Amino acid sequence: MPRIGETVEEGTIIKWLKKIGDQVSEGEIICEIETSKSIMELPSSIKGILKEIKVNAGETVAVGTLLAVIE
Repeated sequence: MPRIGETVEEGTIIKWLKKIGDQVSEGEIICEIETSKSIMELPSSIKGILKEIKVNAGETVAVGTLLAVIE
């Protein structure tokens, strides 16, 4: 879970736009996150294949939590 702003400490995954096994490009939107301040689209920081989703849609996690594994 990336730091979205100085005061945001957690976020909820609204939905995943990619599924396990999908190819992901750097900068491609992989999920939507809701915080206390907004809803945002999260782009991938790397390219590769989505191997694992660690946080399911509907779950709320703290900043710094691993959301997914891309190899």
